[in-house]
Amino acid sequence: MAGGIGSRFWPLSKNNYPKQFLDVLGTGKSFIRATFERFLPLVPAGHFLVVTNAAYKHLVLEQLPELKADQVLCEPMRRNTAPCIAYATWHILSQCPEASVTVTPADHLVTNEREFQRVIGQGLDFVEGRRDTLMTIGIKPSRPETGYGYIEVDNVQEGIVPVKNFKEKPDLETAKRFVADGRYFWNSGIFLWSTDAIMAAFRQHLPDMAALFDEGRADFGTDREQEFINRQFERCENISIDYGVMERSQSRYTVAADFGWSDIGTWGSLYTHAAHDDAANAVNGKAVIVDTRDSVVNIEPGYEAIVQGLDHCLVALRDHSLLVCRLDDEQQIKHWVEKL
Repeated sequence: MAGGIGSRFWPLSKNNYPKQFLDVLGTGKSFIRATFERFLPLVPAGHFLVVTNAAYKHLVLEQLPELKADQVLCEPMRRNTAPCIAYATWHILSQCPEASVTVTPADHLVTNEREFQRVIGQGLDFVEGRRDTLMTIGIKPSRPETGYGYIEVDNVQEGIVPVKNFKEKPDLETAKRFVADGRYFWNSGIFLWSTDAIMAAFRQHLPDMAALFDEGRADFGTDREQEFINRQFERCENISIDYGVMERSQSRYTVAADFGWSDIGTWGSLYTHAAHDDAANAVNGKAVIVDTRDSVVNIEPGYEAIVQGLDHCLVALRDHSLLVCRLDDEQQIKHWVEKL
């Protein structure tokens, strides 16, 4: 899934070049490229599908030259993750109706790729053996994080276990309670299932959406597919797969994984994973830092900055746009951007 704009990362991530195509951490690879390479030991290149906004198809093919053009499915507009996954599911059904599928965002960080591959392989074995099952990857929490949803289980044990509940992003006190309890994991947004299981779930929990895609069963996998999607997609309900399917399902499982995961969804999460100077600042670009601590300074190449007297703040300059705010208020960035 590579169609978002990453507005919480403004001004680094913008409509014309969003987060998934950026090398935010300075690793030499964009997020989508790192995601692709992470899965290559498990999935041959010909079995990848990227669902993205039509405006980003050229970026996908530039950064993933191993893919053919028909492996990039183009949404004509944004309609959240349930329509995105439905589109991919009906397309896969036309090509390989007995497939087992992993669904992943294109813009996450994983630091222990070998453990990641072990967990995904374990999950694929599980859903191949239980073709009525929906599975999500939980992450053992390392801190009381308020920016993630949580997965609750009844019993903490090694391996794959049933999900009891999905919890919304909590306030800080609730997040502290979740971490202390030990039965709550971060919801990574990575899913595994068979085509049988997810098709049945759409028909049960989002029947109107399933009916919309059923109208094009004869078009999927043909040169008529894009025309059908362009016509039908705006009729889909704007709803996430979590709300629309996972929270309503009875046969859902998770595994508590620990492979150095972060969605790098905010400047604060980037700060956590970036290199720091002696004053605990994460600095990228040409900048003189004076009497400043615990801050993020990100300056576009070709520009220079002097930053003085800040504590736990964010300064970001990119593409003729400037953001200065407190890191504690970064969850408001998305709302501020909407006012521009």
